[in-house]
Amino acid sequence: MAIYIDPPLWPAHGTLFSHLVSDSSLAELHAFAAAAGIPKRAFDGDHYDVPERRFDELVAAGAVSVEARVLVRRLIASGLRIPARRRNKALKVPLLNRWEAIMPGHDALFLDLLDRWSEPHRHYHGCTHLLSVLEALDLLTEPDEAPRTVLLAAWFHDAVYRGAAGQDEEESARLAEKRLEEAGLPEEEVAETARLVRLTSDHRPEPGDGDGALLCDADLSILGGEPDEYARYVAAVRKDYAHIGDADFAAGRAAVVRQLLELDPLFHHRRARDLWLDAAHRNLESELA
Repeated sequence: MAIYIDPPLWPAHGTLFSHLVSDSSLAELHAFAAAAGIPKRAFDGDHYDVPERRFDELVAAGAVSVEARVLVRRLIASGLRIPARRRNKALKVPLLNRWEAIMPGHDALFLDLLDRWSEPHRHYHGCTHLLSVLEALDLLTEPDEAPRTVLLAAWFHDAVYRGAAGQDEEESARLAEKRLEEAGLPEEEVAETARLVRLTSDHRPEPGDGDGALLCDADLSILGGEPDEYARYVAAVRKDYAHIGDADFAAGRAAVVRQLLELDPLFHHRRARDLWLDAAHRNLESELA
């Protein structure tokens, strides 16, 4: 049991804020906050927002200072994390911090990708899905980092999204090739990123393709969510395909669900299977029924 705090990086109300979390229970978190005199209004579902001026004091009181990415990983692993899709706060800052960790100095490309992921016709395939995939990669690779090509593939895998299965992934891969080449990445990294993006069309990496399996597992992690979370996912997907009639959507969705159930394995990494496999099968079978 421990209390963690990240550096004051989050701007609001004319100052910077840190996040304070527990790796085991909200009761422990509330007790620490009460002892430190942190007001209840600072609690935001799974963490406390604390101003920069309190950082040193809270560390002295026993909070463990860790990088923001490490704090998020601890929170996810605890089971206390509120999924990004359930938050109303803008995701630009957390996504920017993640982008800067792999592509520092390429702000224009970040803003272009952010605009794409924020397109108004996206309901499931938006910024919250992108952040969820990146967080799933955190979980699967803890305590290490995912390879940069895998992270870049996550950023690009739905960068083009019009609701045309297969075509969207191909256009996203071509966009990755063009923009990453312009950014000066080595040819082999560009090619590998595009290859990984194309794998998200059918989620069938070849045996031994560890990086492909990693991205596919993270992309499908929503399938292993709690029933209410899965129901929101299905409803959002329906909105993404609002241009398709009910009968055609029902038939197409049933085919997708059957295809997912036939994937063997559905998840490739042991940690992914432990986290999501049983729940994914229950969710898919329930939807099909």
